[in-house]
Amino acid sequence: MKKLFKWLGIFLGIIIFISIVALAICEIRTRLMEDDYSSIYDNEKYQTPIRIENVEVITQDISCGYAVIEMFSAWNVGDVTEESLYNQYGKVVTSTGNKFCQEMNKQFPEYKTEIHKYLKNTEFIDIMYDSLAAGMPVPFEWAALYGDQWTLHYSLIVGADIPNDKITVANPYGYYEEITVEELLARTSFEAYEDMPFFMKMGFAIGLFEKNTIYSVKGSNN
Repeated sequence: MKKLFKWLGIFLGIIIFISIVALAICEIRTRLMEDDYSSIYDNEKYQTPIRIENVEVITQDISCGYAVIEMFSAWNVGDVTEESLYNQYGKVVTSTGNKFCQEMNKQFPEYKTEIHKYLKNTEFIDIMYDSLAAGMPVPFEWAALYGDQWTLHYSLIVGADIPNDKITVANPYGYYEEITVEELLARTSFEAYEDMPFFMKMGFAIGLFEKNTIYSVKGSNN
């Protein structure tokens, strides 16, 4: 019995040590994202406001990942819906970033969707703007409020007016949001997330979830 307790103690010690190291690495990666993006407001590249038209916002019924795919499909004159995805799988398969990316590529083979994780702020903005300039709505992950609760959420960026510090998001909680670049980055880095539960912190630490994550969707001619 003493040996059992000894090995249990060692095992728990290892788990705690690994958790602390993983959380520390996640914190370092988060800090490395936070480069100075103030130059974007005067950068000639970003002076033209861009808005993707005909992206209709919906109120999700099953999951935000499925809802974003439905909104993208409707914009792309397709017929993929939350219900058709759920009926196909009998479950939600877009709960992680890589799985969402895989499903985008499966549902829209005419495009190539690529996931970009833990981007520096300037890199995030650049991919966002380039995608919008190419005429594509931009899927991304961020912290969003559902009522008074923060959640990890998928949405579509559909507009950027950087000189006027305005980003437009089609949020499948049922509305459009117009926010500043600062607020966007606070929420894609999850720094805006108040009182994040420990299980979610560990999700970031072990790579189940990612910060400053955006998806570039490119056509065959891009």
